[in-house]
Amino acid sequence: MKKNASRALTLVQRLALAPYSVWAVLFIVVPLFFVAYYAFTDQQFRFTTENLARFFTATSQITDEAGTREVHTYLLIFWRSLKLAVISTVICLVMGYPFAYMISRASARTQSVLITLIMIPMWMNFLIRTYAWMTILQDTGILNGFLGLLGLGKLHIIGTESAVVIGMVYDYFPYMILPIYSVMAKMDVKLLEAARDLGCSPAGVLRRVVWPLSLPGVISGVTMVLIPSISTFYISQKLGNGKFYLIGDAIESQYAANNLHFAAAIAFILMIILLAGMAVMQRHANRRAVA
Repeated sequence: MKKNASRALTLVQRLALAPYSVWAVLFIVVPLFFVAYYAFTDQQFRFTTENLARFFTATSQITDEAGTREVHTYLLIFWRSLKLAVISTVICLVMGYPFAYMISRASARTQSVLITLIMIPMWMNFLIRTYAWMTILQDTGILNGFLGLLGLGKLHIIGTESAVVIGMVYDYFPYMILPIYSVMAKMDVKLLEAARDLGCSPAGVLRRVVWPLSLPGVISGVTMVLIPSISTFYISQKLGNGKFYLIGDAIESQYAANNLHFAAAIAFILMIILLAGMAVMQRHANRRAVA
């Protein structure tokens, strides 16, 4: 009887997972297959590795909104994208981790209110949020208007790397908080109390107990912020005034020029690098958890 019940339960679980499995195959596996297929074929759909080699050897001529033309290698473009994405991810982690901890230790009603406040900006269109920051950061915008009322000098932020980072942090900050909060909220409070009873300081509890147990949420948060940050293109175009050509801009421009195979090659290389980086982070997190 128990075996039959166990088999029935397994069958029910499989049926429950079937819709997600179909969705994952159609919208994750199949698109990734086509990206790889286009990356390793030419215009006549013959196998080639020229598209991948071109990423490491070719250069891109960039024209910003002021009409200035610059020539960059795709490796340099990738490095710039990685740099800004890492900076944005670190800022989100430094600000989001204590905020997630504070929410997880609050009452149930306060948690609901705070989580709702965090999610409200996500209900607005991504483009509207980006345009809002353009209004805030431009030279004649709200921020400089406020500084002028205080008698302080104006700040030139729009069209700089700082503006791009601000846009990334604002747009992707909730994706850092929510995974960390979801892990911390399930954390057994008795473990924290036991650590304090054993003489551990508040900083020690955070370092020895909270941080190791929250690593899965941290890894998820870093992944959810780093990947869209490194591949974004609209934020850099609007807040960077087109001066900072990122890898997402390179993919978008190649796609707009109907160079689908090279665009797919750039996306494929970016995907491999990100997957390798995430695998290293996950392996490190697993080692820490075992230790």
